[in-house]
Amino acid sequence: MGINLHIDSKVFNPVYLKYQLNNKNRYQIYYGGSSSGKSFSLAQRTVLNVFNGNRNYLIVRNVQNTIKRSCFNEISKAISSFKIMDYFNINKSDMVITCKLNNRQILFCGLDDPEKIKSITPINGVITDIWVEEATECDYKAVKQLDKRLRGKSSSKKRLVLSFNPILKDHWIYREYFSIWEDNKQYAEKDDVSILKTTYKDNKFLTDDDIRALENETDQYYYEVYTLGNWGVLGATIFKNWRVEDFSNIEDTFDNHRHGIDWGFADDPFAYIKSHYDKKRKRLYICDEIEAVDMLNEESAPLVREKAGSNRVICDNSEPKSVKEYKRLRINAVSAKKGPGSIEYGIKFLQGLEIIIHPRCQNFRNEISKYKYKEDKNGNILPVPVDKDNHLIDALRYSLENDMDNKKIQTMDKKLLGL
Repeated sequence: MGINLHIDSKVFNPVYLKYQLNNKNRYQIYYGGSSSGKSFSLAQRTVLNVFNGNRNYLIVRNVQNTIKRSCFNEISKAISSFKIMDYFNINKSDMVITCKLNNRQILFCGLDDPEKIKSITPINGVITDIWVEEATECDYKAVKQLDKRLRGKSSSKKRLVLSFNPILKDHWIYREYFSIWEDNKQYAEKDDVSILKTTYKDNKFLTDDDIRALENETDQYYYEVYTLGNWGVLGATIFKNWRVEDFSNIEDTFDNHRHGIDWGFADDPFAYIKSHYDKKRKRLYICDEIEAVDMLNEESAPLVREKAGSNRVICDNSEPKSVKEYKRLRINAVSAKKGPGSIEYGIKFLQGLEIIIHPRCQNFRNEISKYKYKEDKNGNILPVPVDKDNHLIDALRYSLENDMDNKKIQTMDKKLLGL
């Protein structure tokens, strides 16, 4: 039996109240700029649908370990903000949220665990809603398989929801759904498909600092995508020598691992990366990663130790205190040498390799696909990388510095790079 909630409409952003809350289209696209409230509003709708309806949700991201700090937290916050926490059982270990009133559930899973997705079933009824967060991370076939999971008898219409920042216009999502879109509109609806575009201007809960940070973005690509919410067109991408491939079947043969760390805490995340360097074939396998904000050294050290063991971990030398603390926490940590020209030479070294990324390393995949050179006001490419969203790439450079010529790292003339 449901309970009638009396919720002030002021807790919702108006644009989502208008176009999203009662939207019944089978395919729903919510895209646009950063901090536009997309995930926040979808979390609100999810909680209300489960609490006072007969819907069961499956919420997915491309990689399982990214869900807890994103969608799972958003759902938990929405439950708390509606003051209905007593009516829900939140199982953090299994990442399942159950409404005690009706046994309707919110289930969470990663697309990197296909067997679990095949078998996941709510305890009451069928899955009626699938929400794919950061959908641009996901492959076409994986999302199509999710669509097939929306089956079974239910009085509620099934819905597949995709939410994302529009990183590249050549993405399959654009080709699949955006034939109905007009750039001068905010909302489009046709043939059971709806698209809503939002930006920071649609989120009334942002602070002045949040707004200034978005409006003062100087990089044209980031301004177009993350401030204005437009589909991105990358120009001078730095790395084109990479691909994503599941190499699990040969990982046991890897014996030349490299480990690197780029320190971060609040605005910049802590980043750890593990790779295997096949020097003979000039091939680099990206094997594992950790990226998180608000993580203390004492929290990250056990996670790193689990992946690196007693192997050497080369760390950003900007925080000698953190390196020393890591040693105390039984990590074989050393400081990177770095030096003048090390960034440029490190990039050139990586450009000379074949880089193969395991699907579990979604954050690194995001970074390398967007890492680009600066451009001047006339669009001319400058031989300087944009220093943004490159934490795992920096950690990778540190980890491989002993495989490079250290003398060149110290003295490399930028003219020799051919940039």
